[in-house]
Amino acid sequence: MSFLRRKTASFLGLAALRNLVSDSMAIDMGSASTIIAVRGRGVIVDEPSVIAVNKISGEVIAVGNEARKMQGREARDVTVIAPLIDGVVADFERTRAMLDHFVKEARSGISHVSRRAIMSVLSGVTQVEQRALLTAAEEAHIGRVYMVEEGLAAAVGAGVPVDDATAAAVVDIGGNTTNVATIISGSIISSRAERLGSSDIDAAIMDFVRRHRGLTIGVSTAERLKLELSSAIEPRDTQQKVNVRGRDVQTGAPGAVDVTAAEVYQVTQPIVRRIAEEVRTTLTDLPPEVSGDIYDRGVILTGGGALLDGLGPYLQKELDLTIRVADAPRFAIVRGLSQMFDEPLLLRRVARTEPHLLLEPDAMVFEE
Repeated sequence: MSFLRRKTASFLGLAALRNLVSDSMAIDMGSASTIIAVRGRGVIVDEPSVIAVNKISGEVIAVGNEARKMQGREARDVTVIAPLIDGVVADFERTRAMLDHFVKEARSGISHVSRRAIMSVLSGVTQVEQRALLTAAEEAHIGRVYMVEEGLAAAVGAGVPVDDATAAAVVDIGGNTTNVATIISGSIISSRAERLGSSDIDAAIMDFVRRHRGLTIGVSTAERLKLELSSAIEPRDTQQKVNVRGRDVQTGAPGAVDVTAAEVYQVTQPIVRRIAEEVRTTLTDLPPEVSGDIYDRGVILTGGGALLDGLGPYLQKELDLTIRVADAPRFAIVRGLSQMFDEPLLLRRVARTEPHLLLEPDAMVFEE
């Protein structure tokens, strides 16, 4: 017995030491932004998912916020890349370098390795796409990686209890994807991801200004127009305007035009209409009892796109359901992932990672 006690004490002591020199991370790595929360420290990283590289040498010049500052103003031998497209890895090497940079930022000063991380993954992602993201995480020196579907993480982060026997519907609107998931008792009933998000509004604004106002503008300018003027419902002041600068389509010379809220509303409408249709399609395939729960409970909005002005009232009218925007909707996924560290049985049940990675005998000693 004394030997067992000493052995147990040594395991506990080693576990405490590992806690001291390592970080457990929740990682929401999306096409538009990467958010990392560290257990006990909260959100540490919240930066754009872009990386600036030298075209000739391939050297990484800047990542995240620093790379975003260069976007549209790159030197001729520099390019700014978004290595994740539609929520999946499009450029593995750049994704690995970007994640490695963000993970290093998130680690505490005395930590050189992250013991484990929980990452969000899109519904419907293929095994190849999942493996690419998993490998990138492993090469960022994370000891063990769990992957959890975005819809479930968003629901938990929005306050849906994991033991709730009443179904809940969550719509997470990111930069390039919209994920609609129905959850009950910590399990996903149905989940569907559409390659459609708030960045599509930026692209539509750029196209409109070029076609109808004769001015080519960059991504940053389009995003500013979206933030200042875009609305899912008709704006109160349709003549509110913002002056933007860019390149004249005809002459190629620098130019400027005023863009009104009415014009931005015009290009925003088709996208929010598609989002509403995606939600409606997903909800019509539910079992009757689940549909009844959703009718009583309504739909929860998460993700950065949930902050679009008037989106809640618009969806409420279109779907004839109560719509609630989660608190701090951009952080709902990473908040839900973080909470799963306190629900190890739930984590093992819902993680999409291969079973042998979840059940390593020596890893079990260090579970909390």
